[in-house]
Amino acid sequence: MVYPIVVYGSPVLRRKAREIDRDYEGLDTFITDMFDSMDISDGMGLAAPQVGKSIRLFVTDGTALAEDDPSMKDFKKVFINARLVEEEGEPWSFNEGCLSLPKIREDVVRKPRIRLQYYDENWQFHDEYFNGVKARIIQHEYDHTDGILFIDRISPIRKKMLKGKLNDISKGKVDVSYKIKVMK
Repeated sequence: MVYPIVVYGSPVLRRKAREIDRDYEGLDTFITDMFDSMDISDGMGLAAPQVGKSIRLFVTDGTALAEDDPSMKDFKKVFINARLVEEEGEPWSFNEGCLSLPKIREDVVRKPRIRLQYYDENWQFHDEYFNGVKARIIQHEYDHTDGILFIDRISPIRKKMLKGKLNDISKGKVDVSYKIKVMK
């Protein structure tokens, strides 16, 4: 099943998501559906709140970047109940976009190296470091599970300049190639 992407203005995007356990009903199917929904929307990451489920789960697939960055070749992962343990390094700016904020891209400053603890789809625990674009994708999706959007990390002036576009998105007035959903 391909889920519509929940867009800006929907309360689920602002809630801190809850952890789940291995008995979460339909988890395997949901993970498959998350990848399908991300793929059809041309995303590199998708968090459960973006499909209307306030749980701490997100998926990533950076394999489309493998031609330019070979380290992305196998970066197709599931993150359950992730916990960002540390961020380090000299902050760097990178242009981010989001399926829940279609047609908006902004430079966001984040640290380049992170340590993340999480469970995968087989409930194996991981404590790993990620760098560069991998870290960036994870930080962006992790933020979604905390109710944070990338526009919360830009200057107030830039955010104010986007107000009209954000209002349109919150009303579903945006032309995209994937299905969207406005939740009130």
